[in-house]
Amino acid sequence: MRVIRLVVIISALFLVASAAAAQDQAVGQTYTVRYGDTLYSIAMRYGVTIAELAEANNITYTWRIDIGQVLVIPGLEDPTGGADVANPLVASAPIQHTIRAGETLNSIANRYGVSMDLLMRANNITNPNWILYGQVLNIWTDASAAAETDAVAASAPPLTHTLRAGETLGAVARRYGVSLSALVSANNIANPDYVHAGTSLVIPGRTADASTGSSADSLASVTPPQATISDGKQVVVDLSEQRVYAFENGALVWTAIASTGLPRTPTVTGDFNVYYRLDSQTMSGPGYYLPGVQWVQYFYSGYALHGTYWHNNFGQPMSHGCVNLTNADAYWLYNWATLGTPVHVKA
Repeated sequence: MRVIRLVVIISALFLVASAAAAQDQAVGQTYTVRYGDTLYSIAMRYGVTIAELAEANNITYTWRIDIGQVLVIPGLEDPTGGADVANPLVASAPIQHTIRAGETLNSIANRYGVSMDLLMRANNITNPNWILYGQVLNIWTDASAAAETDAVAASAPPLTHTLRAGETLGAVARRYGVSLSALVSANNIANPDYVHAGTSLVIPGRTADASTGSSADSLASVTPPQATISDGKQVVVDLSEQRVYAFENGALVWTAIASTGLPRTPTVTGDFNVYYRLDSQTMSGPGYYLPGVQWVQYFYSGYALHGTYWHNNFGQPMSHGCVNLTNADAYWLYNWATLGTPVHVKA
């Protein structure tokens, strides 16, 4: 009997020591398990292996995790408070609209010059036909920006994308930050599972000007600043021009118009490096909630280059410090840059 008790005590001490070891590792980023999560999906989200995730959290059975369980993500510091980031540097304050009797989500979107997809994502609405009288919506736009956007859209040709072999409509929709249904509707596609490579797709709500120079043909039309390094890749953010430039070995390879910090919340200047990347995350804080912010690359504290779907006023300071890009441009930069890529921000 004493032997059995001794084994139990030793086992308990081992578990306490293991938990303490896991706690010691908890100086890094943590993630709280939600409904539908698996260890595989969480590992994929943060770019670690299942084995690394299991070891960091003392998990024996990798197919079993519990809702509400807090997992340590190995190898990652916690610069931003987790995947759901309370980040005061992301966006300017929204307009708040109280839904009145007879209004629809579509009529509200048209009034403010924003897309239905933007309204739904920014306000966590899953069914556009289910909104309530008196419900308050956050809308990231202003009357002058909406009017300017409408004027540009009326004169500029639509943005198009040529479908490549192996590419799906869903991938195209994610790249440009539009809904799949809007993409299908804009192109009169009867069966979204039956489209051919080479098909030219119109991107709804986007103009060719909004692609902001992702092609080499546009490089001749800009006068870039000088790269500060001549070996390897470098991102240069020019606050005076509201532009982002990509250089390889000192040569300009890409440029895009951007929106940086407002005067009261300026973008930090200096030399940094991309230290943390997420393909998608929720950004929230006082007065705003932005799910599905795409192609995020942090270069200093809470400052990041990232995709932006809540405004189309690029070329004007709009943020609380981050560098706003269109989703298309943020996607290009995310695929071109890597962890450690130098970022130079100049006034």
